[in-house]
Amino acid sequence: MATNVDIKELLNAGAHFGHKTSRWHPKMAPYIHSKRNGSHIIDLTKTVEKLEEALAFISQTTAAGKQVLIVGTKRQVHDIAKTLAEETNMPYVVERWLGGMLTNSNTINVRIKHLKDLETKMENGELANKYNKLEIQRYQEEIDFMNIQYGGIKDMNAKLGAVFIFDPSEDKNAVLEATKLGVPIVALCDTNADPSEITYPVPCNDDAIKTLTLIASYVKDAIEEGRNKAKKPVDKTEEKEAVAEAK
Repeated sequence: MATNVDIKELLNAGAHFGHKTSRWHPKMAPYIHSKRNGSHIIDLTKTVEKLEEALAFISQTTAAGKQVLIVGTKRQVHDIAKTLAEETNMPYVVERWLGGMLTNSNTINVRIKHLKDLETKMENGELANKYNKLEIQRYQEEIDFMNIQYGGIKDMNAKLGAVFIFDPSEDKNAVLEATKLGVPIVALCDTNADPSEITYPVPCNDDAIKTLTLIASYVKDAIEEGRNKAKKPVDKTEEKEAVAEAK
């Protein structure tokens, strides 16, 4: 990972503020620094360490040409998650997680195909030639509704490289389905989360807009870095030298 995580940026963004001590998850103990005014304070040195590991994995994943599904259905993260996904051209879920989005791909694919067919017919005028204005309006409403449900995953590959979740406690079904399929999970883990369920847990505040925006910027950089690596031409001389050294 070329870009190092700045602990001062995390501090200024409030990434160290955890939940009330009464809401903590015992498995988050290794990542907690102290208590203050009835709330836990997250150890930002651990945050930096875990975030850099997670970003390196995301970079490797995109360098291999794989997609990262961005998940953030919580109200305060909705726009941040969608912007991150759109700027990196990654699939996303920012509305309610529909059961089977990953594990029941056959049913989901049928619905997505129907959506794409309707969009194509609407764009090429096929619907306009067959139906009146009221019927066309109803078709448009169906398209709009389906795009709310499936728009973010219309172009998702059959096999994902990873799932990035802003709040695994909020999106438990995403965690369950990714785990069932063996898809690596990167997630922000506040003090109420269970980090043992996450492949790459990142201990930090998962409510503050500044923190969420900062983490999203790091993830964006990691995705772009991975893609740039994938585009970089292979140096044949270096490749031959590496092979020779291996022998």
